[in-house]
Amino acid sequence: MSREIHIEPVTRIEGHAKITVFLDDAGDVKDAQFHVTELRGFERFCQGRTLWEMPGLTARICGICPVSHILASAKACDALLAVNVPETAVMLRRLMNLGQFVQSHALSFFYLSAPDFLLGWDTEPAVRNVVGLVQKDPELARKGIRLRAYGQEIINRLGGKKIHPAWAVPGGVNQPLSVEDRDWILDGLPEAKETTLATIKLFRESFDPAAREVLSTFNSMYMGLVSEDGLWEHYDGRLRIVDPCGDRVLDDVHPHTYPEMIHEASEPWTYLKFPHYAPMGYPGGMYRVGPLGRVHVCDRFGTPEADRELEIFRETSSRCSGRVFDYHYTRLLEILASIERIERLLADDRILSTRIRADAGVNQLEGVGVHEAPRGTLIHHYWVDEDGIIEKANYIVSTGHNNLGMNRAVQEIAKTFIQKGEITEGILNRIEGGIRAYDPCLSCSVHAVGQMPLVVDVVGSDGELVERMTQE
Repeated sequence: MSREIHIEPVTRIEGHAKITVFLDDAGDVKDAQFHVTELRGFERFCQGRTLWEMPGLTARICGICPVSHILASAKACDALLAVNVPETAVMLRRLMNLGQFVQSHALSFFYLSAPDFLLGWDTEPAVRNVVGLVQKDPELARKGIRLRAYGQEIINRLGGKKIHPAWAVPGGVNQPLSVEDRDWILDGLPEAKETTLATIKLFRESFDPAAREVLSTFNSMYMGLVSEDGLWEHYDGRLRIVDPCGDRVLDDVHPHTYPEMIHEASEPWTYLKFPHYAPMGYPGGMYRVGPLGRVHVCDRFGTPEADRELEIFRETSSRCSGRVFDYHYTRLLEILASIERIERLLADDRILSTRIRADAGVNQLEGVGVHEAPRGTLIHHYWVDEDGIIEKANYIVSTGHNNLGMNRAVQEIAKTFIQKGEITEGILNRIEGGIRAYDPCLSCSVHAVGQMPLVVDVVGSDGELVERMTQE
């Protein structure tokens, strides 16, 4: 008989989700779905608020990646003001985003995912966690914890808080960098770089190309920002989409034109939308973003040690790797590139200037802010009235871009490991691991486009269904 397997909740991710695997009469997989089961309403919450409130307000979308929303929101508000943000403010925003990359990627790698592949996919769940990692390799765990703490402290020293810093504002930032804080960040760079290089070496030596097939491999397009000269970009730049061979599908596209190329579809079984490349339709227009996407769309990192490691990665992956597991590899490469970029920014004395904010009123009634969050391309789009009151807001968040990819990953992993209905806890963990590789932030990603489908079940004290109310 056909049956369903439910993995609920999906563990070691940010937010709430479940996975359903559908088996046929022979016990083999015929489909699998990744359901996002929480609903957030920030686009509606923001209506009626002023543009000046938006960076601090949208930071509350998430406690894991508030910096990402602060910066994307501030950039959208810059567009509404039509100002040239002071050079130092841009440098400081870049610095905070790089700190966010370091802390977020370290959290994902060391805390959430490394227990799977460093302790073993089939290890007992009671051991397969960060505590188990500390027990097996205390030195590696200590270094990973300190690396994340370093990134968090960069955010703290710039914004005054590690979480939800109300620091980036329309037109710039509200606090300059002190000499003392610059020197503290500089002093921490050698240890951070040493830890990252050692972890990349460990990862590379532990997992050859064949071992990195464990979480499935499939082709897709990739999207991300690149600089004018094609370098890896995390704050500004133009959108580029490449195909599975690395050939450019779309290039040198200004981010504010995103509605022309990115559309969103919906399904009744998840609250997370399905962004896709509009000219290829849904679901054929699947693309992926985040570390793997950025590494594939850029020509190179533009920093010496990260470029050397990128060449080694590409030697084992051709131009574009479709391996889901390589999200972990490229996440480490991006930490290294971020550390080198931090070093370069702090070597420029202009970063200590106190000219950090442009002052202006409302000059445009529509503004788009796009930059790269650790999990991928993040879009904030605002419409305001003449007084700067938000009339409409739209967010397309990194995890949303990857929704088609995450669903494809759970389907492929389930089909590979589930045969004749035989299922183990380790197999289910591998399926979850396909989601963790994308490091989804589900609280950020669920939003409304038009009207969300809603089902409310009223259940009596005896457990029997009394009434079902639906809204399509």
